[in-house]
Amino acid sequence: MHILVFSDQHPESSGGAQVSIRLQRRFLEAAGHTVTVCSPRMHQAHDDDPHYLDTPSIPITLDREYSMTVPGRLTDRWLDARLAELPPVDVVHVQADFWQALTAYRYAERHGIPALHTMHNRMDVGIEQTMPAPGLVVGALSWWQRRVLRPRLSTLPTGVWSYLQEFAKRAAVVIAPSHHFARVLREQGVTAQAEVLSTGVDDAVLDEILDERATTLHVPHRLPSFVWIGRFSQEKRLMEFLEAVRLADVDAVFRLYGAGLLLAKAQAFVAEHDLADHVVFAGRVSYPDSLRAIADADALVQTSIGFETQGMTVFEAAALGTPSIISDPNIAAELPADSMWQPTDGGVEALADAIRRAAADIEAGTAPVVAPGLARTLRQSTQTTRLIALYEAALAPEAAR
Repeated sequence: MHILVFSDQHPESSGGAQVSIRLQRRFLEAAGHTVTVCSPRMHQAHDDDPHYLDTPSIPITLDREYSMTVPGRLTDRWLDARLAELPPVDVVHVQADFWQALTAYRYAERHGIPALHTMHNRMDVGIEQTMPAPGLVVGALSWWQRRVLRPRLSTLPTGVWSYLQEFAKRAAVVIAPSHHFARVLREQGVTAQAEVLSTGVDDAVLDEILDERATTLHVPHRLPSFVWIGRFSQEKRLMEFLEAVRLADVDAVFRLYGAGLLLAKAQAFVAEHDLADHVVFAGRVSYPDSLRAIADADALVQTSIGFETQGMTVFEAAALGTPSIISDPNIAAELPADSMWQPTDGGVEALADAIRRAAADIEAGTAPVVAPGLARTLRQSTQTTRLIALYEAALAPEAAR
C-alpha cells in the first residue's frame, strides 16, 4: 500500500502527534508499505527526507517551528503535481484537525480514495486554553471548513464538535488514541464508533533500554529523581508544576525536557525561588534520549489536565517500568492504578502533596512497581499490526460509502 499521511505540523517539529507519525511511518515501511507524509514546510533547520511532502506554508509561531498551509485550489494543484510523480495512493490517513485536514479530504474526495482520521486533539479544551477569543476561533474554523469542504455533512449545531463531525462523516474509519477520548467523541455525537489505537513505544529502543537495565548494575540516585517532558506551554501546566515543586519543598532533582514559549518565564521562576539546585532545564532531546531519561528517573510527572487525548509519556514510562505522577484522571484510568501516584484534585497543592508522597516512597523503597507484562501491549509493532488491519478494512468494498 501507498499511504498518504496528512499532518498539521511537520513531523520533525515537537509534539506527540509528530512522534506518533514518525513511529508509524517507520514500522509501516518495515512491513513493506510506502508512506508519504504531507505537512506544511517547516521554517527551521531540520532533518529532511524524500518521503516528506512539504506544502508551501507560512510560519505561525514566533520561533518559526510551526507553520500552516492555506487549503484551496492552488494547494490542490501543487499536491496533485507532486503526487503524480509517486506511486498511486491507496489510502489517506488524516492525522490533522486544521488546514491539512481540509487539504486531505479535498484530495481523498477528488481522487476517490478512502480516508481514515486519527483525531489527536481535544479541540474544545485546547482552543480555550491557548486562544484569546475561543468562540471567534471556533466560528472562523467552521466558516473556513464550510467554504473549503462542500456540501456540509454535519448534523450537529455549529461548534467544535460539529467541526469534528464534519470530518468524521467523510472518513471510512475514525481513530482515537485513547479510550477516554473515544468516549468523548461518542458522547459529543462526533461519531458512533471510534477505533482506539494508541501511539506505541519503539520496539528496538525499548528492548535496548530494557536490556541495558537488565545487564547493568543499577546505582540508586543520591536524591529522588523526577522527569517532566513536554512543550513549555500553558496547556501543559508547566508553571503550575514548578509552583508545586516549590510548595513540595522536597530534597529531589527535577529534570525538565523540552522547549517552548514559557522557557524564559520558567527559568526566571526557578531563579527567583532559589530552585536551581533542584530544577534542571535539560532542553530538547531525541526520542531515544527522552526514553532513556524516563527509564533513568525514579518517576515521571504528567501535569496537564483535560488537554491530552493520550498522554504519550505516561505510556512510555509504563512500558519502561517507571511509575508516574498523573494529574489527569482520564489518563490515569488508562493504566493500572498501582503503577502511579495521583493528586487528589487538579490543584497545585494536591500536585505538591503527590510529589511529597512520591519522594517519600522512593526514599523508602516502596514506590509503585509497574507490571513488566504491560510493555508488550504498548509496543509500536502491536499497534502497527492493528493499523494495517484498519487500512485493509477501509479498502474493502463493503467499507465504501
